[in-house]
Amino acid sequence: MGVLILKPRELQGLVSMREAIDAVEQGYRESTEYPVINGPRRRVHSPAGVRVSNFPGGVHQLGVMGAQVRAELVVQDGDNQHYDHRELPVHVLHDSTTGRLLAVMFGEIDEKSIGPSSLMAFRTAATSGVGFRHLVRKDASTAGLFGSGGQAANQLLALITERPNIKHVKVFSRSDENRINFANTYSKKFDVEIEPLKTPEPLLDSVDVVICATNTNIELFDGTRLVPGQHVTGIIGSNKQLVQGGFLKKARREIDDATAVKADVIVTNLKESMVSEEQGDLFGPIERGLIGIDEVFELGDFSTGKHPGRTSTDQITYHKNNNGTGCSEMAMAMTAYRRAVEEGRGTEIDLA
Repeated sequence: MGVLILKPRELQGLVSMREAIDAVEQGYRESTEYPVINGPRRRVHSPAGVRVSNFPGGVHQLGVMGAQVRAELVVQDGDNQHYDHRELPVHVLHDSTTGRLLAVMFGEIDEKSIGPSSLMAFRTAATSGVGFRHLVRKDASTAGLFGSGGQAANQLLALITERPNIKHVKVFSRSDENRINFANTYSKKFDVEIEPLKTPEPLLDSVDVVICATNTNIELFDGTRLVPGQHVTGIIGSNKQLVQGGFLKKARREIDDATAVKADVIVTNLKESMVSEEQGDLFGPIERGLIGIDEVFELGDFSTGKHPGRTSTDQITYHKNNNGTGCSEMAMAMTAYRRAVEEGRGTEIDLA
């Protein structure tokens, strides 16, 4: 059997949000049980601002180990970060028992009902979905959403996949046009009422879930305003190399210290990344002694039973979806690979 080569179009429409959340949770469960199969994200930067990210890891019960790599040209624009170029990711999949090269996948794996959107939005949202599964109240019906791009769409789908009682969503972004278009498009697609807000202040009022899905470098809201029972998810991971390379004066933030202080349950994907990259949203309050590192749990702790998740309706819970790891990348990639094989997609080549 040869190596399967999958091109960008051949990766589209293969995986649903439910399948992705299940796969990512399995990845983090296994990496908690056997940590050496997963490693922290590693990033390097050129003086011109090109950043290459590498994600090594695997999910042995899915039979896969490997890595994902991608490059992007990072530009800091005041309070926001954007990308003048984002290259498609490349996944390299090996059999975790034999070491045999299974596939090389060029391009983004998208959510089959949303289609192509922001790069890494699907995997990021599936990871948030694991947090939603364990931390959002079962009776949650309302949400506040910062952002109106592809990340926001995937995050919202992950939330309603896990909590189908969500029926009202407030959305804010800087662009009037973008947030109105988002509301019009996804209210119909997801069968949920979406209210576009002209200002961000009301977004936290009377909502069960707060989701941050922007490209900001600054805190989005005042965490002292959180009330019992709310859940917060943030997706900006930051990394100290941006500061060391002179691209930023301080670590990127989207969530303030008050949120961490007020939260009853705090979870991040991988604490090793939080520490090694000095990611501002959690590393900052830990460094200042506002919370202890032992108060932060990892995503895999829920599915392994090391942490029970939400245990009461009045807890404030906080998931810092700090960055992808190899286990989540390989879980997504192997799910797509198996479906592609079933559907006869791709080109097999012989390397012998």
